[in-house]
Amino acid sequence: MSVTGWGGGFFGGPQAQNAARDAGLPHGGVPGNLINQVEAVLAKEPAHPAVEVNFSHRQPDDPPLTLRSFLWPHRDSLAIALLLVILETAMMQTGPLLTQIGIDRGIIPGNFDVLLMVVGIFLASVIVHMSSSSMRIRFTGRMGERLIYALRIRVFSHYQRMSLNFYTDEKAGVLMTRMTSDLEALTMLFQEGLINFAVQALTLMVITIVLYALNPSLATLTLFVVVPATFALSIWFRHVSNHYYDLVRDRIAEVLSDLQESLAGIRVIAAHNRHLYNVINHTNVVGRHKDANLQGVKSASVYGSSAEAIGIIGQAIVLVVGGYMVFRGSLTEGELVAFVLYLTAFFAPIQQLVQLYNAYQQGQASMRKLSDLLKNKPSVIETANAKDLPPIQGEIVFKNVSFSYDPAIPVLHDINLQLAPGESLAIVGPTGAGKSTVAKLITRFYDPQQGVISIDGHDLRNVTLASLRRQLGVVPQEPFLFYGSIYDNVAFARPDTTTSEVLQTCQTVGLTDLLERLPNNIYSQVHERGASLSAGERQLLALARALLARPRVLVLDEATSNLDMLSESQITAALDAVLEERTAIIIAHRLATAMRANRIAVVENGRINEIGTHEELIAHSGHYAEMYATWMAHVSTRGTSHATSNDT
Repeated sequence: MSVTGWGGGFFGGPQAQNAARDAGLPHGGVPGNLINQVEAVLAKEPAHPAVEVNFSHRQPDDPPLTLRSFLWPHRDSLAIALLLVILETAMMQTGPLLTQIGIDRGIIPGNFDVLLMVVGIFLASVIVHMSSSSMRIRFTGRMGERLIYALRIRVFSHYQRMSLNFYTDEKAGVLMTRMTSDLEALTMLFQEGLINFAVQALTLMVITIVLYALNPSLATLTLFVVVPATFALSIWFRHVSNHYYDLVRDRIAEVLSDLQESLAGIRVIAAHNRHLYNVINHTNVVGRHKDANLQGVKSASVYGSSAEAIGIIGQAIVLVVGGYMVFRGSLTEGELVAFVLYLTAFFAPIQQLVQLYNAYQQGQASMRKLSDLLKNKPSVIETANAKDLPPIQGEIVFKNVSFSYDPAIPVLHDINLQLAPGESLAIVGPTGAGKSTVAKLITRFYDPQQGVISIDGHDLRNVTLASLRRQLGVVPQEPFLFYGSIYDNVAFARPDTTTSEVLQTCQTVGLTDLLERLPNNIYSQVHERGASLSAGERQLLALARALLARPRVLVLDEATSNLDMLSESQITAALDAVLEERTAIIIAHRLATAMRANRIAVVENGRINEIGTHEELIAHSGHYAEMYATWMAHVSTRGTSHATSNDT
């Protein structure tokens, strides 16, 4: 499936943003006093071509994510970057050699022409170095952004592809960390880290070659002291830093996870006066992150200071031995100056490599976390030979279906069920009996371990997920409303719909009064998660969203369980219009909702114990009859109490 991106977003479009701004709602677009500045910036924005974005529910056959596998497809761009690095490094290292020539052939013999020629070559090398460095920075910056862009899309698409059980097991804050701090670490690595690593490594190679060209004996003596000690120190640092950078990535995931949970549950926190406890808990979480960072900083400080000390010792050896060689006449003054300058330049890259190695280790730790994430596979798999589900009539069949979230705890046992096209079935039963699980299996949020679920004779495992869910409508117990306008939320499943269709759908489910009260009708802004609307209004919007998708099968998962009597009556009235000529599964706690269905199934302990019409189940005198009698007694008691209160 492919759609065109960047062509003027679906949410927060011009009408929605203007409506929100005019209504004075928070998060509703650009404040009025900044409109002129924003428009001035947008006027200079270049045109962005439409981008084709592809998505499939099938797991792509990508190799495991490593630096090598990720960078290999971009090897041509990397080769160009490397050529620019070679040119930049070569020009950068001409200075000491030109200084040696200027001293030995210009200053000491008093040849001013040679000195002028050296200065001219030096200026030319500076210009070439500046040009190549500028080109390299621009090129690698664009390349790094393209790499991160591709990785962001890959990770986000993977999130979209994963099944519901993945999100049940994982913390939202940890998943956010993978898309934020881990990708930020890789951004630094791709844009500057790897290329600078190449620059510094190439610098060391060039300097080593030049040192041996100047004086092999002095170069061998110096490097024999410097290189083994530096190499041993680097091996130690790599071993220590690997552990701490992995630990830092885990700790920042804990910080973001705790933050996300605290923000999402702020109402409960305030209601139970848990502010102090939460601050204490978050302080401990942040403290663990700080401790992990400090351990990494400690090892880096030992590495950096030790590497610097090795460099100073190397310079001292060069001055002593090189000065002695000058006295003996086996080394010229210019060669000694060039040797000292090159040796100083030799240790500068080592110090840079220490910092770059920190960034590299952080990037590698992030890459490992992302690689582990991408190794997860969805539990609901779209097979390679899956076919598109043709337009359905709505016949649903469960044949010997058994299911469990945990293999040790069965949820459904040997369910056999058949719904005719256009029939509505209410499923009732105690909490935890498996009612909502039936709804999740019909929408193929999960697959049963045993048995077959089919629609119009098509096994759900053999059809594409997109073609299945296009023909299903789902209204959950707690509807989720996205940031945007009412239009955006209702048209969520059909972004190409017209304004008149959205208005008609809202009127069908009974949202006319709400729209008339709002300043911008369907373009009025909805706060995050619909916080500015009542529970009943949110549920009606979710119902309108499902209806606009024109489903042949509608699944209502306890859509009225959390509503008051007035809101429930509004939803119930809307259901009469929504359920017409549609197959419907209604998961219900309240019998008033269940009684509107053609048939009712009673689920207990994961089995269907009773099924039939309301009248048939009452006549059967089973568990449903007991539930109905209890409900009627409760209604009568409440009605009597209400009448007594009015008389008083």
